[in-house]
Amino acid sequence: MRVYKFRLYPNRTQENLMFNTLNLCRFTYNQLLEEMQNVKDKKHIQHHIVTLKGLYPDIKQVYSKTLQYECYRLYANIKGLSQSKKKGNKVGHLRFKGRQWFKTFVYNQSGFKLLQTDKRFNILQLSKIGSIKLLQHRPIEGNIKGIIIKRKVDSWEAHIITDAKYTMQKGWDKIGIDLGIKSFLTDNNNNKVDSPLYLKQSLSLLKHKSQVLSRKKKGSIRRLKARKILAKLHEHVLQQRDDFLHKTTTNLIRQNQFIGVEDLNIKSMSETTYNARNILDSSWGKFLQMLDFKAESAGCQVVKVDPKNTTKMCSKCGHLMDMPLYKRQYECEECGLSMDRDHNSAINILRKALEQGIVERKQKFSDEARSPILNTEGC
Repeated sequence: MRVYKFRLYPNRTQENLMFNTLNLCRFTYNQLLEEMQNVKDKKHIQHHIVTLKGLYPDIKQVYSKTLQYECYRLYANIKGLSQSKKKGNKVGHLRFKGRQWFKTFVYNQSGFKLLQTDKRFNILQLSKIGSIKLLQHRPIEGNIKGIIIKRKVDSWEAHIITDAKYTMQKGWDKIGIDLGIKSFLTDNNNNKVDSPLYLKQSLSLLKHKSQVLSRKKKGSIRRLKARKILAKLHEHVLQQRDDFLHKTTTNLIRQNQFIGVEDLNIKSMSETTYNARNILDSSWGKFLQMLDFKAESAGCQVVKVDPKNTTKMCSKCGHLMDMPLYKRQYECEECGLSMDRDHNSAINILRKALEQGIVERKQKFSDEARSPILNTEGC
């Protein structure tokens, strides 16, 4: 599936209907969660929506498929908790959704229509809401399968889901990447990408806006306005970071066919260091997630290696030496090699990734040879 994000420009009446739909979907979700505490049967929970329509006629103002999706959302959340528990994480019970924790409603398969116009705005028709202006800044590929309407801080977005496949063109180089804070990444050719650290750039302004918010009286209109200003600033930082990560991962895929990276335990690193804010601001986890997704669509191979000793090992002779963080230059005591520590680490990462990639490929071919479908021995 491929998702396109476009901004919506509803008028006041349409925005009120969208807010009403959002609140009624949240109410339905909470009612289904309450009913599930008494009855666990999924068919009963699905049919309970019909009962709710009889008890609360206002729910009929929402398109039926949109209400049915809340049942799917409930069981998807339960499945997510179950998978997280299997991984050894501490999980609790599902909670009822408050007004600030429910920001989307979904038109699945039907109830929508996208109309192309010759003007600046196209028209998105939503059942029981109306025709809303949509700013479509690029063409949509494939057939539309569903639409997610999302409430932002002071705007609305339409996430259009299609059946088109996300494809990219890969390059022909092989590269090893060392992730860091001062330099976001350094490759085996000593090419560096500076880390923007957008949260750090906006930290003083965020502190000021947080102080302004804390001085406002709870429940007042001025507090609501201050809260919106602070939320918009956080949203801006998130958009800056996502834009940087998308551009960086796209350039890597277009230039390379093989990428070696470290398999970092980011959670453990952030819990055992005084530099946790900058580690999380760098967003290595999201970077690796984007890289995996784009590499799969382009047929590019990404190999994650154990980060043990990649910084301590000399890339020329293999000698190990201690490298505390303050030492930015690697100077080997055995062979006299002198180079940037991140450059040395990237070379070691590429070497380990190539060796691991060869082993994985041999293992794959061996498994295929033993497969009863592909094994032609005796034919």
